[in-house]
Amino acid sequence: MRFTSLLLTVPALLSLACVAPPQASEDPVQEPTVTLPAPLARVFADYEAAWRNKDAAGLAALFTEDGFVLSEGIPPVRGRAQIERRYSGSGGPLVLRALAYATEGSIGYIIGGFAREEGQPDIGKFTLTLRKGPDGRWLIMSDMDNGNTRP
Repeated sequence: MRFTSLLLTVPALLSLACVAPPQASEDPVQEPTVTLPAPLARVFADYEAAWRNKDAAGLAALFTEDGFVLSEGIPPVRGRAQIERRYSGSGGPLVLRALAYATEGSIGYIIGGFAREEGQPDIGKFTLTLRKGPDGRWLIMSDMDNGNTRP
């Protein structure tokens, strides 16, 4: 009888172990920073400056005319006018760093992390989908971000 109970208990425990959520590490290891080529680094520098200066119009100008902002907890925002309204009054300290990037023709992306101060651990992560404008300048087609802590 005891052996039968054990045979029924072990598979049940194993199935729970397979679906249990992973435990967060006390000290998560950050992905290394990669160096962006100058045209993509300019996107970061302009974004950081506009955000620090609470310049919603300047920030919206970094996006394609039909660009998206995909922030956690709110519906998508589309188009420069809506992006400017979304970012109105937002801003402050911001440091972006790249984890990966690629470009092919007029399309590209940057995956990164962000912090409030240089040298501090990332408090969030993002993806920027990029499209090269007619003038050859990279613009943001979509900006999707979220924090590193659970709500």
